[in-house]
Amino acid sequence: MAASNLRSLVAAELAQPVDPRVAAMAAAIAAEHPEAARSVLFYGSCLRQSELDGLMLDFYLIVSDYRSAYRRRWLALANRLIPPNVFPFAFEGLVAKYAVLSEADFDRLCSAQAESTSVWARFAQPSRLVWAKDEDAKAAAAACIAKAVPTLFALTRPTMTGGKDDPLEIFKAGFALTYGAELRAERAQRPGSIVDSDPERYRQFGGTALALGLGSNDDRPKALKRWRSRQRKGKALTVVRLMKASATFAGGADYLVWKINRHAGTDIALKPWQRRWPLVAAFTLLPRLLRRGAIR
Repeated sequence: MAASNLRSLVAAELAQPVDPRVAAMAAAIAAEHPEAARSVLFYGSCLRQSELDGLMLDFYLIVSDYRSAYRRRWLALANRLIPPNVFPFAFEGLVAKYAVLSEADFDRLCSAQAESTSVWARFAQPSRLVWAKDEDAKAAAAACIAKAVPTLFALTRPTMTGGKDDPLEIFKAGFALTYGAELRAERAQRPGSIVDSDPERYRQFGGTALALGLGSNDDRPKALKRWRSRQRKGKALTVVRLMKASATFAGGADYLVWKINRHAGTDIALKPWQRRWPLVAAFTLLPRLLRRGAIR
């Protein structure tokens, strides 16, 4: 019953309306991969803040398979080995980036079996289904996303000493753990502010997830040990993904610096050679950013 209620909450949230420009951009993204596109999801700070102009929108494109999604085989291979691939996109005055995942990878990465926290952590937050090929694609996307909150609860509750039955505290603790599993420019208060932006939503989703009883009796020392391992691997995976993005994301170095400056209050400026050689620039900038606390 609780699982069914959670799926209903997810389906209702995904169906909420968005700015028509978002829907139009999503359709244009899907048209870039006509043979494989299954659904397009909108998420992130632009959704939370209801702001589009001057910001970079965030989308996930879910595809049937990687081979059908690309003309170039190396892109399919890169997406399969280190998912997702991320691409910049511009449409009618708006700019975005979109990540590409197969339906199989999306399902796996929203579950507790995921080797990375990045997908389920993002989809434990609000999202919108802004384009779908058909009803089956809609249902498949919703079924994957319905796993995200239970995954967060199952992996977070065992680490907690208090608040294990408070949905808001679980979400805050979970987001803090997942932020620690990536190299992030956002301030330490960011995980809590995400929950505070819509507490009623998180209370409703969390209350339904609590009824599943996930993670209530797990061993805390073992859970914390698993999280330390998950965080080490996650930060390493972030670096590998940045390296891969230097080949797929034109202008990616400028975007990364813009995001770091925006969230960390820094004033980093790229030199011309760093734009020409973004991979080398990443290696030279990373130690400096870590020392200054711009990313952590």
